[in-house]
Amino acid sequence: MNRNYDVIVAGGGHAGIEAALATARLGLRTALVTLRIDTIGKMSCNPAIGGLAKGHLVREIDALGGEMAKLTDRAGIHFKILNKSKGPAVWSPRAQADRLQYSRIARQVVLSQPNLEVISASVNGLKVTDGKVVAALLNRDEWIPCRALILTCGTFLNGRIYIGLNSFSSGRAGEMPVRGLTEALVELGFISGRLKTGTPPRVHRDSLDYRQMEEQPPDRPPVPFSFQTDTLSQEQLSCHITHTNQQTHEFLRMGLDRSPMYTGLISGVGPRYCPSIEDKVVRFSDKERHQLFLEPDGFDNPEVYVNGFATSLPEDIQYKALRSVAGMERAHIIRLGYAVEYDFFPSYQIQHTLETKNIAGLYFAGQINGTSGYEEAAAQGLMAGINAALKLQDQPPLILDRSRAYIGVLIDDLISKTILEPYRMFTSRAEFRLLLRHDNADLRLMETGKEIRLLPDAAYRRMLNKRQKIEQLLEHTARTSISPQRFNELAKKTNSSFITQSVPMRQLMRRPEISLKDLLEAAELDDGYSHDELVHVEFVIKYEGYLKRQAELVEKFKKMEHQSIPAEFNYHTVSSLSSEAREKLSKIRPASLGQASRIAGVRHGDITVLLIYLEKYFRSQEPVSRETL
Repeated sequence: MNRNYDVIVAGGGHAGIEAALATARLGLRTALVTLRIDTIGKMSCNPAIGGLAKGHLVREIDALGGEMAKLTDRAGIHFKILNKSKGPAVWSPRAQADRLQYSRIARQVVLSQPNLEVISASVNGLKVTDGKVVAALLNRDEWIPCRALILTCGTFLNGRIYIGLNSFSSGRAGEMPVRGLTEALVELGFISGRLKTGTPPRVHRDSLDYRQMEEQPPDRPPVPFSFQTDTLSQEQLSCHITHTNQQTHEFLRMGLDRSPMYTGLISGVGPRYCPSIEDKVVRFSDKERHQLFLEPDGFDNPEVYVNGFATSLPEDIQYKALRSVAGMERAHIIRLGYAVEYDFFPSYQIQHTLETKNIAGLYFAGQINGTSGYEEAAAQGLMAGINAALKLQDQPPLILDRSRAYIGVLIDDLISKTILEPYRMFTSRAEFRLLLRHDNADLRLMETGKEIRLLPDAAYRRMLNKRQKIEQLLEHTARTSISPQRFNELAKKTNSSFITQSVPMRQLMRRPEISLKDLLEAAELDDGYSHDELVHVEFVIKYEGYLKRQAELVEKFKKMEHQSIPAEFNYHTVSSLSSEAREKLSKIRPASLGQASRIAGVRHGDITVLLIYLEKYFRSQEPVSRETL
């Protein structure tokens, strides 16, 4: 094998898959280095993709030419659109996947990708010359030259697993950690930290009594994740809901004296939005019960993931607590729940391209940046891969701002905010979420996917056809009126007020109780439009005022983003800035005034002061345009 690569990707998880496929598909000779080839694409935690805001990320990955949505469509066994009782801006697709099948398909895609070779090893160090990465050190003392190195190490950096008072070195149950890489990076000037996450026990499906639980059927018909998937034909499975009770909580409290969290064995900070079950019992002691969501691992795998029961308590406590839950009285644990603690590198040390500020050609993606979740990792992996390829090909970088994509929100948050706990994406983090819906990710980003040469032509043509039909339908609703005879029958069914003369369809569409599909049927118009096209047009009409205001806010946002801050700007010379603002701005070194305004500890008054000083700075410089700075 010719051990000489353009790009080396360390780690075969969701971030590593997207990064390696992106660089290989963009024509760069790529090596994916992973400890075990059979664990490529392994779902370490729950067997699900998507969910609130996370589903938006997956749709955006797909629109740019990434792989996660297509893998999910091929391995999915329970598809659901969440938040349907709320507005379309926060609807989010989610799918349970067959865990074994997902990994098999991911492995097959990776191994069959031209320009991509897989090496069974781990990256334990790197060689840097003149501030640029030039080689990666494998765990067998072999140096491999490269022009770019993307680290997607997950929870493996000095990973340590805890079950009760017992602990052992491991990056994931049954797998060895990566040693030496953290220390090598620290020696190069990086700052590291420690985080932790947890996983619940997996129980055998035949030991559960589903009659005592609430069935959660999938959507029928299921909605695919990928814009390139027409329909889903595979069999679908139901999930089930049950709840803990006071006896469960008492058993959990009995184990706190042997909890690695409560006895101080674990120093890393865990995810606040996904606490362990013992943490829930302590923090929310007034709650009589907590929901458990039982997720099947697949058709051939008997494991059931007990979502909501993440724990690192001892084995005897896990058994007692689980068997006190309705429907789980005979539960047999196949794999115990555990906590894993691992190293990460606070993300102010990376740029918007995910290239590190210290070392050229070195990229961080996924949990190494302090994030949590498959989807956040995959989004970062894709962007790191794209930007590594663009840089090596002397092309401008791809930076998505907060008004264009949830991916832009994710990366900007990582760079601008202090990450003290595993970062998780929420719709509330996106200021422009009315514009960033999961159903319009193709309209927002496929043009970019085509430009960077990752998106297939067929997918791009499909998007153009969708855009054309949406424009036609918007024009149609504006110029077509409906008579009282046709509309009032629908009004009677929907408790809407009657009309006495013909009214434009667009005007009637503004009524909350009237759907576009029903209106077209009432008018006896052959629509020929897809569900996505109807939803899009209906949203645009019903939320027209809100969308207009958001568009105005986007323009203001972009003005702030275009006000650049020179990399060499000395914040310590600006005496009017608060001391906290000077410290944070010097540490993060924002690229624009907009980014500076989103840094925690930088107040509105600091931004005003900074704007004045920047004007003075630019006037004092030689006649060089701001765009070049």
